[in-house]
Amino acid sequence: MSEIFTIMEYAFFRNAMAAAVLTSILAAMVGTYIVSRKIVFISGGITHASFGGIGMAYFFGLNPLLGAAVFAVLSATGIEWVSQKGKVREDSAIAILWSLGMALGIIFVFMTPGYTPNLMSFLFGSILSVGRAELYMLLAFCLLAGVFFWLYLRPVVHTAFDPEFSKIMGLPVGFFRYTMSVIIALAIVISIRSVGIILVLSLFTIPQITAMLFTRNFAKIIPLAALFGVVGSLAGLFSSYFFDIPSGAAIIFFLTLQFLLVKGLVMLLEYVHRNHS
Repeated sequence: MSEIFTIMEYAFFRNAMAAAVLTSILAAMVGTYIVSRKIVFISGGITHASFGGIGMAYFFGLNPLLGAAVFAVLSATGIEWVSQKGKVREDSAIAILWSLGMALGIIFVFMTPGYTPNLMSFLFGSILSVGRAELYMLLAFCLLAGVFFWLYLRPVVHTAFDPEFSKIMGLPVGFFRYTMSVIIALAIVISIRSVGIILVLSLFTIPQITAMLFTRNFAKIIPLAALFGVVGSLAGLFSSYFFDIPSGAAIIFFLTLQFLLVKGLVMLLEYVHRNHS
């Protein structure tokens, strides 16, 4: 126990804890939309397409997260446009963007003059190296997303699940769906620092699926998913430090373990209830 308090004296670990909490809250809001609308595959395409932006940013000497954000937003809005216009099959468009992003990322990293950049932190996350500036950016976007959901939760839900009726009711369907695409893209990019490109989608789906074991109400899933996300992320963070294992992988492992334990408990309670009724 004393070792836990000792490690919390270090600024880098306090920053990592804050990043874990903020990322879990952001993922709870955005991930609930992703899981409820069943667009996990789309989000995976956005995530991997952002790698192209990271590679190009390295090549031109820019901030890698800025490049990832530009690529992610363009991919997200492009997929939303394709899904609305229907000129290309949605899954085909996602596959193209997914492959193109990864290919461009590898090509531009290879072409970057000098040493080859270390991409491990982008692929698998490096939450223990999150700085104060990144924390402020994460906090600002988390607050921005929270305000947007608080003000527009009903129209977001209506336009996501019944766009035709929403049009009849006069709601700006295109505005809300494109706005959510941009929010998803930026939320994914900001969270890459914590768990990495390969694992980030798990953070946006596993806590939500765990929360959905208890409720299907969109507004109630968000706080439950945030709770499960925070608990799993902090457990993974502490484990990564004490056992010297990658932080992103440890976080996803504990989120998955948490889901399996909660699922098992729910099934056990249902079994006991059936046999006593």
